[in-house]
Amino acid sequence: MRYSYNNFYEILTKVAKGNPNQVVLFEEKEKLKYRELKQNVDKVAAYLQLAGVKFGDKVAMAVTNSKEFIISYLAITAIGGIAVPMNTFLKANEFEYIINDCGAKVLFASSSLAKELIALNELETLRKIIWIGAIPKKLQSASKDEYIDTDEEYGESAYLTSTPQISKEDMSKGYENNGLIKNINFTETLNHKYALSITKYPVIDDLMHIIYTSGTTGKPKGAMISYKNIFSNLIGAHDRFIVKKSDRFIVFLPMFHSFTLTAMVLLPIFASASMVLVKSVFPFSNVLKQTLLKRVTVFLGIPAIYTAIGKAKIPWYFRWFNRIRLFVSGAAPLAKQTIDDFRVKFPRATLVEGYGLSECSPVVAANLYDKQKLLSVGPVLDGYEVKIVNDEMMELPVGQIGEIIVKGDCVMQGYYGMPSITDETIINGWLKTGDLGKVDEEGFIYIVDRKKDLIISKGINIYPREIEEVIYKLEAVEATAVIGVKDIHADEEVVAFIQVKEGMDLDEKMVREHLKKNLANFKIPKSIYFAEELPRNATGKVLKRVLKEQIEQMKDKF
Repeated sequence: MRYSYNNFYEILTKVAKGNPNQVVLFEEKEKLKYRELKQNVDKVAAYLQLAGVKFGDKVAMAVTNSKEFIISYLAITAIGGIAVPMNTFLKANEFEYIINDCGAKVLFASSSLAKELIALNELETLRKIIWIGAIPKKLQSASKDEYIDTDEEYGESAYLTSTPQISKEDMSKGYENNGLIKNINFTETLNHKYALSITKYPVIDDLMHIIYTSGTTGKPKGAMISYKNIFSNLIGAHDRFIVKKSDRFIVFLPMFHSFTLTAMVLLPIFASASMVLVKSVFPFSNVLKQTLLKRVTVFLGIPAIYTAIGKAKIPWYFRWFNRIRLFVSGAAPLAKQTIDDFRVKFPRATLVEGYGLSECSPVVAANLYDKQKLLSVGPVLDGYEVKIVNDEMMELPVGQIGEIIVKGDCVMQGYYGMPSITDETIINGWLKTGDLGKVDEEGFIYIVDRKKDLIISKGINIYPREIEEVIYKLEAVEATAVIGVKDIHADEEVVAFIQVKEGMDLDEKMVREHLKKNLANFKIPKSIYFAEELPRNATGKVLKRVLKEQIEQMKDKF
């Protein structure tokens, strides 16, 4: 595939020049035009340069849905930096691991997350934290009269401060001369007099971002995604969904997610279209309100959202007056009942199910706009290849179930700092997805199950091993196994089984208190069962299949 651009900053520059007064972002009553977006990106990019960020440096992001997320991301990549968006639901030790692993020296941080982020200030390798919202009081080093008084330590209010002026010469020397002001407010990145000057632009094979996805080893792995990876996805999605300049995408899912970032943030800009930003999916009534008032045409969600819509009582005026032409579902398979319920409520719109993974930038396949097949995720995007293979990587005939492998410009460059695991995952250009599926005569893909133990709950990947390792830290635990169990909506719930050491005591409350201190809330099991002995095979490995069968048998009794 041939590409017209080397980097995303070229796209932003072209779109802003050709459509300066078009609104790129709607947020409540505010509007941001393409011209303004470009100006803000240039200002923040210039500040990052002055702060010592060089080509190829990693800049971490723990930022909730906001225009600042978009501006920061585009500013980082404009100067050849590598953005590292992090899951905002993580805990302090999880954030710390990622920052240490990728070597990020600068962090963009939402002050609403300060409870988990404040400890990162102690990391010597992290030279600067740029806070979106108020700088936490504990990190304020100047006298009180230099700051706006705020009642909330972790509020989202605007925060203005007279940061000591540093000469361009001093700042250009790097972080050492800037150490006295480690924590600054985002407004400072916009309120300076220096202009952006780029001497080295990213090219097509340079890294654009690193997306961390948990692995079976229990530690997150950083998928290295290049500009080529992203452009192949944007072109494929643009053509598959027939995206138009007049389209308006609603963005309510977390922007750190690879699906949201590519398909809901970068794709609209690529197409010179617009976004409607909603900071949170809750309350969902506000999502529907903004969808109606802002005349949204493209709605991207996950199965849990579509299940909720299918079951909820949608106001008649929303069903009659909404302008949605396309609903797109990703991150996990949709249940047949959800699809049936949805089509009854929205007969004028098209519901398209897609498939992808972070390692593939992330979209691999999607149903056609004018042709969908029930329970299929559609054919691959143009330029990609998919095969169904057995354990020996031999291709299987049409209709047979095997592992899905993917080849094309969407495939990541590898896992950051993990060459051996990369070699196990990508073989001769083919990425092993760990998903089981089949392909029909027309090339439509059907996801059957997952080969790995991966759990997908509400569109977020959860790996059992990571949870198991935390549980094993409890002295009373002899053995544990974490599995995913499908609920009635085809979503998955996390379930933990624990075998307690003989003569020791352990209850559910103690386990939950331990987990809450060490894991993000979405990783904490919904159900915890205690067993006298966990089922094992001849080699001592816990048989998770048997545990799943036991859960199904329990369901059948009630």
